Amino acid sequence: MANEVMNTAAAAAEKPSKEAIISFKNVSKEYTLYKNDQERFRALFFKPRHPKINKALKNVTFDVFPGESIGIIGDNGAGKSTILKMITGVAFPSEGEVHVNGKVAALLELTAGFSTEMTGRENIYLKGYILGLKDAYIREIEERIIDFAQLGDYIDQPVRTYSSGMKMRLGFAINVNIDPDILVVDEALSVGDASFKLKCKDKINEIIESGTTVLYVSHNPQSVAEICDRALYLKKGQLLYDGDVEEAYAMYTSDKEKVKAKREAEKKKKAEAEKKAAEKK
Repeated sequence: MANEVMNTAAAAAEKPSKEAIISFKNVSKEYTLYKNDQERFRALFFKPRHPKINKALKNVTFDVFPGESIGIIGDNGAGKSTILKMITGVAFPSEGEVHVNGKVAALLELTAGFSTEMTGRENIYLKGYILGLKDAYIREIEERIIDFAQLGDYIDQPVRTYSSGMKMRLGFAINVNIDPDILVVDEALSVGDASFKLKCKDKINEIIESGTTVLYVSHNPQSVAEICDRALYLKKGQLLYDGDVEEAYAMYTSDKEKVKAKREAEKKKKAEAEKKAAEKK
């Protein structure tokens, strides 16, 4: 495993002239799990005696360089979302260092940060301010965002009058039209009808072809191979492999088959034990 993860260092050595646009150094992240809201509220004032800790990331180190397209793969709970949250500034490490050098467009929680009482147009400015954009730049991209979102007269109506799909379309339009340095994409993203989904896919491909750094989360080997030239394989919070996409998926598939075989063996053993117990009666 150590040799596989060392591919990160080898990749970095091949690019000495470039500064990493994303850097994770010995990053760990722990979450305290609570039974209910009362316990969570109590923890604000009193330290829990025996807290249940979830280690979402365990000593993860990797660098991403400008223009790279990297797939992040692994089962649910592997740590993929935690990494993306740290890149977008939503979460912070318990240990280690995370450095992000550039403007990030995150196609994850598309409606986060919207004010429901403000109009769609006003929310374009609000989201722009949250992303650190200046008024002049927001004005420059405003019509481009409005045209892409295809909301018609609703753009000047309060967001509380929008359907969930309309909100997502506006959020997507804002994120893909800010000319990001880094694009973070979750394959599970679903926006609007078939024609709008195709429009979104074309826009993502356009951004990738422009040389934007991309981090892509997916369980689909084919889609990752089409977009990415490198993959990170995470398992239970640990980075097990950093390198070739096909090798990453081969390792991922092998691990899943081992887990499946183990479960089937345990199930068979249990069935045999139950059969013997029934015969003794």
